[in-house]
Amino acid sequence: MADSSGRNPQSHCFTEKLKSWLCWSWTYICALWFAMVLTMVYVLRSPLKLQETVNAASVFLNTLTPKFYVALTGTSSLISGLILIFEWWYFRKYGTSFIEQVSVSHLRPLLGGVENSSSAGLFSSVNGDTEPRTNVAECKVWRNPLNLFRGAEYSRYTWVMGKEPLTYYDMNLSAQDHQTFFLGDTQQLRPEDSVMQKAWRERNPQARIQAAYQLNVILFFIMCIIKMMPKFTSYVLLAEEEATTITEAERLFKQALKSGMELSHTGKDTNLVVYIKRRLAMCARKLGRIKEAVKMMRDLMKEFPLLGMLNIHENLLEALLELQAYADVQAVLAKYDDISLPKSATICYTSALLKARAVSDKFSPEAASRRGLSTAEMNAVEAIHRAVEFNPHVPKYLLEMKSLILPPEHILKRGDSEAVAYAFFHLQHWKRAEGALNLLHCTWEGTFRIIPYPLEKGHLFYPYPGCTETADRELLPSFHEVSVYPKKELPFFILFTAGLCSFCAMLAMLTHQFPELMGVFVKAFFSTLFAPLGFFADKMESFMPSCLWHQLANV
Repeated sequence: MADSSGRNPQSHCFTEKLKSWLCWSWTYICALWFAMVLTMVYVLRSPLKLQETVNAASVFLNTLTPKFYVALTGTSSLISGLILIFEWWYFRKYGTSFIEQVSVSHLRPLLGGVENSSSAGLFSSVNGDTEPRTNVAECKVWRNPLNLFRGAEYSRYTWVMGKEPLTYYDMNLSAQDHQTFFLGDTQQLRPEDSVMQKAWRERNPQARIQAAYQLNVILFFIMCIIKMMPKFTSYVLLAEEEATTITEAERLFKQALKSGMELSHTGKDTNLVVYIKRRLAMCARKLGRIKEAVKMMRDLMKEFPLLGMLNIHENLLEALLELQAYADVQAVLAKYDDISLPKSATICYTSALLKARAVSDKFSPEAASRRGLSTAEMNAVEAIHRAVEFNPHVPKYLLEMKSLILPPEHILKRGDSEAVAYAFFHLQHWKRAEGALNLLHCTWEGTFRIIPYPLEKGHLFYPYPGCTETADRELLPSFHEVSVYPKKELPFFILFTAGLCSFCAMLAMLTHQFPELMGVFVKAFFSTLFAPLGFFADKMESFMPSCLWHQLANV
């Protein structure tokens, strides 16, 4: 062991020296190597029979028929076309070139190159600090505070459209949330908790519903013996999964709440009660009882102020906007739109909506260009730029430049999933404010002039994280085209293979249509290609002394 550990540093040092020497040699001695190769080829022309080989090649090329060139160029075009199709598919799926990725990952380290860490500048500060930050929160997946009901909303979409709106990754995250939030972190679970834990893990909705019914039947007999109420987590699962209408889901949640309130509140039962009350408030909001929903949300935030991670204030903001209680919305924003608190698209875009609403009804781009922007208009534009910098995907959904889909159960802040979730619930509020969408349309693209390099340096926020595309592809269904920011240019190898495929196809077509003309062209090309060999030999023989030349030739 000691010997092997002692040899490792020496081996590593030798490898590093070898890599550095190779890098230096490729950089500075390429011209010398090229001259040495040419010299050796000429010196060894007699043993290698170079002249005879060139003549034989010329004769062989002259005897080839045009059909050979058609087959050659056609095959080259087919192969390059297949490479192009694969490269394009890989780029659309993973956002990078396969050839480029293999080159950077495997070939560049062998040649002594250092990988460019694109993530090094992802979290540099606004003040220009280039020190890399391991800020995991930038790419953390959050529970969608306005997530829909599976049975009453997601399943109905599947029945009508025949498409699955949720990915398995998203549903697996929800199952983990339910186990952690409802069942706690205790090592010794109650028997009913074990049944529900198994139910949440089931991938098939019918299996989850069956497990919930099984738990209710088991606990019904236990209730007769020890007078225990049926476990209310089963009602939660039935309300989420089986209820096909919001009214039915509300009835099951009320039944779950009644069962939960009669139990002694442990920590995990308190979490479940909070969840049930929040879903009841969302049911009231969906059923049109908005004032009741607002009261339930306010009471919940007042009763459990430490559960801010649930982002109940975002539910409250949406309900208040539906009531058009803009003063109350501003009061909520004053509390939660603080520099020390984490931001979201709901916070930033609601703040921009309130400021845009104050000036949008009289805003005109032509008038603004003549007289300039007023103070209120400038504040509105700055608020829009701030919101767009935080999440640049939202405006395309609000302006209906991209089609909306059902929001996922989890979102990635500053990502396309958060933009879908925000626009799905708040598009109607922007439409209700006269001229707000027009002001957004005229000003949102100006944000990108302020942050020309968003992955390296931000203006009001940290640089835009480069990990959002990968996470959004996991959260959003496959039939949705994920929005990518900043827009990626086509890799070099896709353009190269496209040009190579087109060039070979053109040569094949020309050779097939004009065989004689292309034959003359090929002969002229190869004559020009082999002419420098004879020229080089003549020059070498004229410049070098005859004695030295004969000695080299006899080696």
